[in-house]
Amino acid sequence: MGLPERLARQIDAGGPISVAHYMGEANQHYYGTRDPLGLEGDFTTAPEISQMFGELIGLCLADVWLRSGRRADPLYVELGPGRGTLAGDALRAMEGADVTSRIHFVETSPTLRERQRAQIPHVVHHDSVESLPDQSPLLVVANEFFDALPVRQMIRVGDEWRERVVIRREEEGRFMAVPGYRRIESGLPPIAAQAPEGAIIEVAQAGATAGYALASRIARQGGVAIIIDYGYEGPALGDTLQAVKNHQFTDPFTDPGESDLTTHVDFTMLANVARQAGLRVHGAVTQGHFLQHLGIDVRASVLAKGSPQRAAELEAQRHRLTDEAEMGTLFKVMAWVHPDWADPAGFEK
Repeated sequence: MGLPERLARQIDAGGPISVAHYMGEANQHYYGTRDPLGLEGDFTTAPEISQMFGELIGLCLADVWLRSGRRADPLYVELGPGRGTLAGDALRAMEGADVTSRIHFVETSPTLRERQRAQIPHVVHHDSVESLPDQSPLLVVANEFFDALPVRQMIRVGDEWRERVVIRREEEGRFMAVPGYRRIESGLPPIAAQAPEGAIIEVAQAGATAGYALASRIARQGGVAIIIDYGYEGPALGDTLQAVKNHQFTDPFTDPGESDLTTHVDFTMLANVARQAGLRVHGAVTQGHFLQHLGIDVRASVLAKGSPQRAAELEAQRHRLTDEAEMGTLFKVMAWVHPDWADPAGFEK
C-alpha cells in the first residue's frame, strides 16, 4: 500500500489529520526511499554547490574548539547530513587545523545512511540526539535540518483560531488543507490577537523539541552548534509550507511522499530554546554575511590560483552562496555556544 492510500485510509477511519501529521508522514517516506539531492534529484543544498561551504564551517568549529582550550576530544555531530558532503569538507578542513574528532550523524533515512557511509566509513548513526555519547563536547552542524520538521498550522476563522487539518479529495493521491472544528484556546503568540480573517500561524513544536534536546546536551557537555536554514525572525503570520520536486515548486497536498516538504524556520524560536537551556546565542545573520566574515572571498581566490581553469566556476559558486539575489539573504545562520566556550567567528557586525 502506497503512502497516499495509507493516508486516505487513516482519514476515512479517524477523520482529518493535522498538517503536522501529514508533513511528518510525507517526509519520512520521502527521505527514507531516495537520495533527493543534486541535479538528478529534487533540490541542491549549499554543500553540493561548493567545497568552500563545508570547509569554512569546519574551520569555524575548529577555531572555537581551539580558542576554548582544546576541551577533551570533541564529537563532530551533524543533523540531517544529506550525502555527507558537508561533513567530508568540514572534517578535512578541521584536520588541516590539527583538530580531529569522532563522527556522529543524526539520520533516519536508510538510503542516505548508505550514501553517508560511502563518504565517511567510520560514522556512527543515530535516530535522534538522545542517543549521542554523553561525555564529550559537541561540534554540531545542522544545515537545512529544521525546515523539514513538521509544523502545526493555526488559522483564523472569524473570532476563533483553529488548527488546519488535511482531508482527502476525490482524486487519488490528492488532499487539501481546511480549518478544523476544534477551537484553539491557548499557546498562540500575541500577534494572533490582531490577525485578520484567514491568517495562518505556524507552530514548530517538533523543531522546538529537537532544538531543546540538542541545546541541553551542549549545556551539559560543552560545545557549539552552527544552524543554517532559510527562515525568519518570528513570530510571524503566513503559510510557508512548500513542496519541491525536480527543482520546481509543486502542490504540497498532491502525491505525498514524492516531493520535499519544508517550512521556513523561526529563528527566534530556536534562539529562545537555546537560551532556556543556558546557552549563548549568536545571530541570526545572513548566510552571505557569515561566509564573507569567515573568508570565502579569500578562499575562492586561493582555490582559483591553484586551479586557474576553475576560476569562473569558483566565482559562480561564491556568488550563488553569498549574493543577496541567490542564497546569501534567504538563508540565515545562528550559533549556540556553551557559556564557558569562545565565541564563533562569522557573526561580527
